[in-house]
Amino acid sequence: MTKNKLHQMSKESNVFGFPDGKPVPVQELQRAATAKTVVVKIGSNLLTIPGNGLNRDWIQARILEMAQLIGQGRRIVVVTSGAVAVGYPRLGLSSRPKLLREKQAAASAGQAVLMGYYEAVFSSHGIHTAQVLLTRDDVEHRQRYLNARDTLKTLLDFGLVPVVNENDTVMVEQIKFGDNDTLSANVADLVDADLLILLSDVDGLYDADPRHNPNARLIPVVTQVTPEVESLAGGSGSAVGLGGMVTKLKAAKMASLSGCPMVLTNGFSDNPILAVFRGQPVGTLFLPAVNPLNAHKRWLANSRLARGELTLDAGAVTALKKGKSLLARGIVAVAGDFDRGDAVVCLDPDGTRFAKGQTNYPSTDIRRIAGHHSTDFEAILGFLGDPEIIHRDRMAMITPDDHLADAP
Repeated sequence: MTKNKLHQMSKESNVFGFPDGKPVPVQELQRAATAKTVVVKIGSNLLTIPGNGLNRDWIQARILEMAQLIGQGRRIVVVTSGAVAVGYPRLGLSSRPKLLREKQAAASAGQAVLMGYYEAVFSSHGIHTAQVLLTRDDVEHRQRYLNARDTLKTLLDFGLVPVVNENDTVMVEQIKFGDNDTLSANVADLVDADLLILLSDVDGLYDADPRHNPNARLIPVVTQVTPEVESLAGGSGSAVGLGGMVTKLKAAKMASLSGCPMVLTNGFSDNPILAVFRGQPVGTLFLPAVNPLNAHKRWLANSRLARGELTLDAGAVTALKKGKSLLARGIVAVAGDFDRGDAVVCLDPDGTRFAKGQTNYPSTDIRRIAGHHSTDFEAILGFLGDPEIIHRDRMAMITPDDHLADAP
């Protein structure tokens, strides 16, 4: 990205902290430092030594930091990667497996070791842990989402540290998060976290790839993950992990919808967790939405998989952005096969995704009534159903718009 482009981004309040832009908002750093419920995500490349199991010294040092925070009255949830990375050497493999059954076996072999070590080290500080394994199914279905939320909050109430990982032993493509950055943002939503910390092997988000550009500059604060900010993301992650900057920016957007700030920082730096609580710039701080979504709409936006797409005309887009429900007459195209109650994404005439909601009709019916008034439904479908395709109470705006009360 050119200096002029980044300067323009800074002027438009997307990034802060460069000499040619706006100063770092100290009050936002201090607000993050007061967080009481904190989710700490730890990547495989930090936890493990390639081909040689756990990086025990590093884990001990990070748990000491978290124990100090708990001693200050804070509540900590750990989202951990590493089960497959720890497990595959135990299977006699020389590198991370590619076959699904081998990944599942490696996760099974590694998870027990991983959890055992977390419990042993936390226990040395008088703190106990609890294992929580999740799949996307567990957050996509509303009742299971609520059950997971209640379990996590109850564990915190009893003073335990929930250690959360994806349930890789049973994962299939349809029910996996795919990366623990996304999982950590879902967990932050579940526990109403005040702060999400992603520990990585990078210092934060840069204006260029620091591996190839020695003049790349760290961005201290991002107010909004816009397409311009997303363009700064590089490729995939390390040899042992799956996440890259793309997934970290996705996590930041999800956390923002929940009203939760996120810090991306280097886990190999000195006391990277405690440093976040000093009220000084550390890594990159992603600010939360000024008007976060309510709990139900957060679940729709962050946890439900979209099963289809509805392309709308300009009038319908304007109506939805004013808080109205989606009516059939504003729909110009339907993509995908979905049922009543499924989540679908709404596109504007240019194909930009701007809303996500729970539909009152299956795709087969919507194709028949698209462009029609609700008074025509009975004649077309043979029954008189809901007048709205998606009611506004089951609609989440997923594109920033400062004029919307329920938008990020």
